[in-house]
Amino acid sequence: MNTTLRPAAPQDIAELRQLYFEVYGHGYPVALGSDPTEMHRLITDPHSHWLTARRTDTGELAGSVVVQTDPGNRVGKLVGLAVHPSQRQCGLAGRLTEAVTADALAAGTLDSIHTTVRMVTQAPQRVVARNGYRPLGLLPNAADVSGCETLALFACYAEGVLERRERVTAVPRAVMPLLDAAEESIGIPCAAVLPADATDLDASPPLPGGGAGSPAPGALLTAPARPTTRTPIEVINAPGFVRRRFRELFPDPAGAYSPLRTPNTVLTTPDGAFEIYADLDLAASSCALVAVHPYPAAAARALDSLMTALTRAGADYVETLVPLADTAGLHAFLAAGFVPSASYPAMRRVGDRFHDYVVLSRTDRQIDFRTTAVSPLVQPYLNAYLTTWASTYLPHHEVVL
Repeated sequence: MNTTLRPAAPQDIAELRQLYFEVYGHGYPVALGSDPTEMHRLITDPHSHWLTARRTDTGELAGSVVVQTDPGNRVGKLVGLAVHPSQRQCGLAGRLTEAVTADALAAGTLDSIHTTVRMVTQAPQRVVARNGYRPLGLLPNAADVSGCETLALFACYAEGVLERRERVTAVPRAVMPLLDAAEESIGIPCAAVLPADATDLDASPPLPGGGAGSPAPGALLTAPARPTTRTPIEVINAPGFVRRRFRELFPDPAGAYSPLRTPNTVLTTPDGAFEIYADLDLAASSCALVAVHPYPAAAARALDSLMTALTRAGADYVETLVPLADTAGLHAFLAAGFVPSASYPAMRRVGDRFHDYVVLSRTDRQIDFRTTAVSPLVQPYLNAYLTTWASTYLPHHEVVL
């Protein structure tokens, strides 16, 4: 069946909502497929790229895909890929992915585009891989779509980006399986990265661009977690207030690096010892930690209490971004039970160089990989996650190497 690709328009919103309902039912956890206000904002946003596919014979809507962008950080995210059930097996998903990716990169404002794909079948993994996206890791229990699902992270890059990565010389041992998986899966060399011991916490300098005395941008914690104490945590879910206060506390984007994440929730103690800013998505039962005030180490002892508070608030999955060079920040999250889930080589541009990041995640819901369809490109990441999860959560005498 022939189809024509064209940019989405506000008058398409009603049909787009129907398309996402027919593809995903009531379980689609992304506002761009269900919220008319958010859909209108994205369609009219000059920095977003929303393509639709229509049948040339009837004009009926057959598919949709979006690339949201953060021009300031030069990062984009492909979301909302949907093809009407009657149009599948025609290569339309690949056409949409190829076209919207080329359109977004052609603007010259992005260094990379990432996407997360469902793993109920291998088909979505193959679609993005065929169109230049490289697998970067797994996000177990990251979304509640048809039950709790694991997602795979992929990314593609503008020309020349990966060749200008900043070298990292030491990382915690627990991160090595993930980096080895990246080298095995996509050939990004990590052999020069040496494992660091916990005594090397202050060995890595912060990334350029932070203020005086500020932590490495993007690191929620920059001190090792000491023995955990139970800390009362209050969860304030007031998006407008949180956004205003966040902008007041972090006027410099370099102080809180989390592209395409806008905090809507703040977690704090009754005495205000610290404020953790987070993007809490109750529809997906997930949460992304964005930044902490007044300084990252203030919350080092409260990560377990934080997880308890977020679980009660409805988030079974929590993730954060940490620079690969921030050894202290990585150790802090590792000590709190977070597992390195995905790498993001050359995620952040500083000057003419690019810095690698790591996604660390923690889920307090049982992980079940039995129904996860893992493609050969993603298999090394599953092996790495299982290795690190076992060494984190199982007694050493139960771990078989």
